[in-house]
Amino acid sequence: MLVRIRGSERNYAWGSTTTIPQLIGREPGTEPVAELWFGAHPAAPSTLPDRAGVNLREYLLTEFEAALGRHALARFGQHLPYLLKLIAPARPLSLQVHPNLVQAQAGFTAEESDGLPRDGATRLYPDPNHKPELLFAITEFRALCGFRTPRRALELVSGLDAPLARKLAGILTTDPTAAGMRTAVTELLTPGAVPASDTRAVVRACAERRGARGASVRIDAIVAELGATHPEDPGAVAALLLNPVTLAPGEALFIPAGTLHAYLQGLGVELMANSDNVLRAGLTSKHIDPEAVLSTVEYVTAPPVRIAPEITGPIRTFYAPVEDFEMSITTLGNNGAVEMPGRGPRIVLSISGQAQVRTPDAGPVQLGPGEAVFVPATAGHVIADGDAHLVQAAVP
Repeated sequence: MLVRIRGSERNYAWGSTTTIPQLIGREPGTEPVAELWFGAHPAAPSTLPDRAGVNLREYLLTEFEAALGRHALARFGQHLPYLLKLIAPARPLSLQVHPNLVQAQAGFTAEESDGLPRDGATRLYPDPNHKPELLFAITEFRALCGFRTPRRALELVSGLDAPLARKLAGILTTDPTAAGMRTAVTELLTPGAVPASDTRAVVRACAERRGARGASVRIDAIVAELGATHPEDPGAVAALLLNPVTLAPGEALFIPAGTLHAYLQGLGVELMANSDNVLRAGLTSKHIDPEAVLSTVEYVTAPPVRIAPEITGPIRTFYAPVEDFEMSITTLGNNGAVEMPGRGPRIVLSISGQAQVRTPDAGPVQLGPGEAVFVPATAGHVIADGDAHLVQAAVP
């Protein structure tokens, strides 16, 4: 059978008060709606509107054989291996990184031994899982992701008349390698190492430089934006070392473990391993741990990983280089029913229009924007009809 699920709302300060409410057809309020979670993570499991008092996590723990199937059970245990989200930043998120699996397991074990509450403000590892993630842009989506080349970073900081910029230029001139980039990032993120006046001077210099020869209008604007939302935070200056990314609607970005990044603005769908492990270095009012970030970040220069979909008729499938999840986008129209790909435990979420989804033995279920169903492993393939865009999260 198909199981209706309702997204769990997350009201983080950086979220938009209008974007997600408008998508799901609700009147905007005064509280930001940053994310809707569709999954079984213990921090915010989806609820089951047709089963009062039951959430998806509880359902999976009792119906695991049929819901998850033997292949997913053998690989991931009695847990859904992924978490699907709608995300709508109206202003920048924190400068952050996610751990790999070994780091997450070690960090979780240590914090459990120390007796830290899993929902505590200073907790870094609320679960023992890694958190690679795939972002699909519904609207234009802006972000910072991974390190640019030391040569290009040197060009950008060398053109700024500010003491901190000159210091960074000296570091990258002496050592234009990943090691030099690590030294530069450590200088910026070590607590107390950068006076507030030095940060303000770089932000001001970027705002004044826009359009100068050899500069990046886009990154200068981002530094100015970050400096306006987080005055005196050296994380704004770190943006000069990172790749700016602008996704057009329909494009996707993969964030591997160890990649320093920050989402800036837009509306998208995130699909990630089932984790909420976030190590923050700045640009936030939440708890930061720069030391943990610096020990987790991969300093190798790499361009943003844009995943190109494999296209089969109305279906685009994004295969991320992980074992936890894959995402497909199905565009329905006037061409009749479409059989969607995927196997095992799946979540189907509508992001526009109206659709009917069914399996050979169950349904149909009507889905509007922001509505979703969980498809048990034993349910067979999903057949969809209507005029909508459907996102499907599945196990590879």
